[in-house]
Amino acid sequence: MNNLTLKQLRYFEALSRHGHFGRAADACAISQPALSVQIKELEQNLGTPLFERGPRHVRLTAFGEDWAPRVRDILRAVDELGDMARAAQAGLVGRLRIGVIPTIAPYLLPGLIGHLSRAYAGLDVHIRETVTPKLIEELAGGLIDTAIVALPLAEPGFEEVPLFDESLVLVRPISEADHPVPTPDALRQMRVLMLEEGHCFRDQALSFCNLQTTLPREGLDGSSLSTLVQMVGAGIGVTLIPEMAVPVETRSAPVSIGRFADPQPHRTVGMIWRKTNPLAGQLRDLAALVQQVATGT
Repeated sequence: MNNLTLKQLRYFEALSRHGHFGRAADACAISQPALSVQIKELEQNLGTPLFERGPRHVRLTAFGEDWAPRVRDILRAVDELGDMARAAQAGLVGRLRIGVIPTIAPYLLPGLIGHLSRAYAGLDVHIRETVTPKLIEELAGGLIDTAIVALPLAEPGFEEVPLFDESLVLVRPISEADHPVPTPDALRQMRVLMLEEGHCFRDQALSFCNLQTTLPREGLDGSSLSTLVQMVGAGIGVTLIPEMAVPVETRSAPVSIGRFADPQPHRTVGMIWRKTNPLAGQLRDLAALVQQVATGT
């Protein structure tokens, strides 16, 4: 037990998270054989296997399941020690891992990255794009430092900072451009295309349309807003997208945009981070910059 290293613990955490040697090695920026050797040495040092190895996937053993949360606690504590040193410096420097949901990332990040580079010369930004439940899990586990998501989340361990509100708009085939914008009641009778399960934007759209998620929806779900808009352009149905996505997603599809009557559906975009993060002060400054970039103020 005296030979345990932080590097081995990080490799263990990556493999337990990905369940695949190749993907875990990519995440750790090492070769798959090197990762395998380190995991084997770790198991030999512990005197017990951590993983069950299959032809395509690896799974944690019972001991590995018990060990994993303790390892994550250790790694998070080590990262926070480094963050304490960074917090003592002026501004943000070093690596900053930002999570962003897919219905925000393509529309906010292109303008934001340049502003971050100019505002924080010593900052090394790493972007993680995935759905909200995954970001919550990774933020709690210390795998990312902050995330840009739709609020509220009501997670007790996170600080939430609202950045801006934006409307949700209706996307219809171009042939329906002169039609009245339907009411939520009328939308329930239409073929409304939605993002697949796991996207918080899906829940917001379903709530506005008052659609039941238990109804069969074969062929009506897409993996991205771009896919939904292109499906609308092909005449398959209608969909809702956030205002920030309009310039990007409608430029290459024969669709029209309709805005609902007040009170318009909207979402609140904000930043979240762990309340225990020593960089909380710097992250509040970062949130103010993100707000300026997003709103043009």
